[in-house]
Parts: sequence; C-alpha cells; structure tokens
Amino acid sequence: MQRLQTKLQGRSAACGIADLHAPSSRQVVFAPVVEYAPVRRACQGFRSASAVSGGRVRTVVVRASSAPSPFPKRDARLVLENGSVWHATAFGASGTEIGEVVFNTSLTGYQEIMTDPSYKGQFVAFTCPHIGNVGINNEDMESSKCHLGAIIVRDLSCVVSNYRSKMTLDAYCKKENVIGLGNVDTRALTKVLRETGCLVGVVTTDTSKSDEELVSMAKSWTIVGKDLLSVVSCTEPYEWGKGTTDEWEFNGRVKLTKQHGPFHVVAYDFGIKTNILRRLASFGCRITVVPATYPASEVLRMNPDGVFFSNGPGDPSAAPYAVDNAKAILGKKPVFGICMGHQVLGQAFGGKTFKLKFGHHGGNHPIRYMPTGRVEISAQNHNFAVDPSTLPAGVEVTHINLNDGTCAGMVYKDKKAMTIQYHPEASPGPHDADICFEQFVDMMRAERV
Repeated sequence: MQRLQTKLQGRSAACGIADLHAPSSRQVVFAPVVEYAPVRRACQGFRSASAVSGGRVRTVVVRASSAPSPFPKRDARLVLENGSVWHATAFGASGTEIGEVVFNTSLTGYQEIMTDPSYKGQFVAFTCPHIGNVGINNEDMESSKCHLGAIIVRDLSCVVSNYRSKMTLDAYCKKENVIGLGNVDTRALTKVLRETGCLVGVVTTDTSKSDEELVSMAKSWTIVGKDLLSVVSCTEPYEWGKGTTDEWEFNGRVKLTKQHGPFHVVAYDFGIKTNILRRLASFGCRITVVPATYPASEVLRMNPDGVFFSNGPGDPSAAPYAVDNAKAILGKKPVFGICMGHQVLGQAFGGKTFKLKFGHHGGNHPIRYMPTGRVEISAQNHNFAVDPSTLPAGVEVTHINLNDGTCAGMVYKDKKAMTIQYHPEASPGPHDADICFEQFVDMMRAERV
C-alpha cells in the first residue's frame, strides 16, 4: 500500500494538480502503472480507478483532452443601473426582463421563494451557491405560478436528487417563462447590493442589445410607486377549504383551538401564500379569500370572526384602496396582517412606510418579542417597513428586528389589530413565530365571547 501511494504521488507531481481534478478534459492515455497489493482489502479504496485481479493492481491515468471546453458558454447578461455588467450562462427562458435585484440568504426552499407572489417585479440572487439539486415538486408551491422575473445563481445543479421531484429547475423556468442566470459570482453581487442598496437590473439573452442600452432601460424603471397587489391577487372571492393533514399539526395547541371553532376568516389576497392558508386552517379557521380591491362593506356583510391581510409585492403606499378598506374594518372585527398586511395596517393606523436599503430576504432573521423578551428566528421577505415614530398613541411596537432595529410587529388593542413583518408560516423555515396564528385565534375567541 505504501509503495502504491508513493508511486501515485510521483505520478501526481508529473501530471500536475489539474490532471487529478479534471480527469476528463484531455484524452491522453498513459501506459498502465502496475503495482502489487499484498492485502486485497487495502486496494478497496482504489477500485473505481483500478483493476484488481489476483492481488495485482493496474491503474490507468487519463489526462484531459484538448477538445473544446465542456463548460457552457456565457450567453446572458445582468446589467445594473449603476453601469455594472455581469456575464452569465443562461438557462430557463430566453428574452429580456427588467426588475429590482435583491439577494436571498435562505439555504433551502428555492421553489417556495420562486412561487411567492411577494417577489413580483424582482430578480432574486441566491447567496446559497448550489441551486436546483432537489428539482421541482407539486407539493411545495406557494402559489399556482412563478412570480419573480428572473433567478440568479452561482451554480445550477446538473443532478436532481429528490424522490418527489417532477422536473428540473431549468425545465420549470422554461415552463414558467422565467429567465435563469448561472455562473454568476453571487457573493460579489450581494456585496454590491448591500453597499449600494437594491438596484434595478435588466437580464437578457439578446446579444443584439448593447450594454449602454440596457443600462438606460434599468435607469428608467423603479418599483417605488408600483401597485402590484392587484396584479397578483385573485379576481373573485373563493372558499379555501382544503384543510391540513397530520404533518401540518406540529403545534400541540392546535387541537385545543379547534374545539372552539370553526372561526370564519376573510383573507385579503395581496399575494397570499399557500402555507399561510394552511396554518390558518390548521387552527380551525374556515377561510374566504377575497381580491385585494374587494370593498370593506362586502367583507363586513359576511360577518366574519376575523379579517386577515396577507403578504404581497411592491410599494404599500401605491395601494391606497387597501389602506382605505383596512381603515373601514379596524375596530369592527379582529384583524391580523403579515408583511404587506403589516404595512397596510400600519398606514391605516395613521403611520407611514419607507423603503429599506436592501430589504430583508431570507431565513434566520432574529426578532425580539418585546413584552417578554423572547427571541424568535424568522423567515423574511420585504423591502418596505413601518416608521414607528409616525404611529399614533395606542399602537404598541411588539416586535423588533434585531439586525437593524426596524419595527417587526404591532398591536393596536383599541382597534383589535395585530401585525408582524415576517413570515410565521416559514415553510421551509423556523416555526418560532407560529404562535402568531394562535394569538389571532385567541382574539377571535375573545370577540365571540
């Protein structure tokens, strides 16, 4: 064994490191290296590269070929409004798209991120370098389609390993007409976005467009002032009565809340995620989903136990109709808002919202629940926040984001309202904040009594 290792080390020095790490790039075959292995067990680690017969080990060292590079051609670009050009390898759909570029730090759940309607109008750069390894399945969709404009990754996995997978990420992007960019230095891109803030970008596979033309396109667009709620919302009310299976009943207190149900909840669809509906249903809620523009008078006519304001994309100040509806409902029914719903209710309380430098996108964001000091680990996706200094007396800031100190939750007791600025359903993700659904049910139970 020692003689064999010595021989291999000598061969390694002669061939160079590249020959060991890229054994398939050149097709030059050396004469076999023959060594004796006195103990058959000692040769087991070399079987993949050797022929073992009668105690004799025959090793064939294959060097790389001078054929063209096996790596795909960089045939796409991401051009940012700051003038920087990022060359990439295209996958998925072809074409040209414009949107706001954000980075997401989640290590898992790229499928849920892609189907989250809150990403409408944005391109997502994944800081996790390896994307696509579990493919796409039918069970983990957060909505019926992919809403983001493009995905940007360091390495698109060429192998899918997941028994539930129905198609590759590349095939899914083609199906959903979403442009994918691979072989991008997403770490460098993330550093740029952190230093300068979110930037508008253009992704394209069109080689006829010049870099200067694409920079001009990027500078001409902004997500600020864009009402995207009505774009991603449903168009007609519907009942969501699918319920949940045992795998979703991970909260031991769920059965206790169901004993007092069912509670009828009307949910405003600003881009609502499937897992939010699942969590509400798991706590014994019967859910009627209504469009983002649905009149408050019609909601109150249904006489629900509570009203829910969902997550959603874009600028909350660009949807005054949503704020007006919230104002008309406040104080009449218990209300609960998540993310966009948090921002809409913040404006309905009398406060103002502002745009964050680069937003909060990803998992493992720490939140402090101020009344008890409990720290929750949360999943987040938002670009705007409520300014607590503009809130009226009576509104209590109950949650603080420990990364930057922004308002992450509010309670307005006089108006029977509670909000949080993150995703308590977090699938995949932590379940620390699942108690928020339980608190909403407690509010409805108290109102019913």
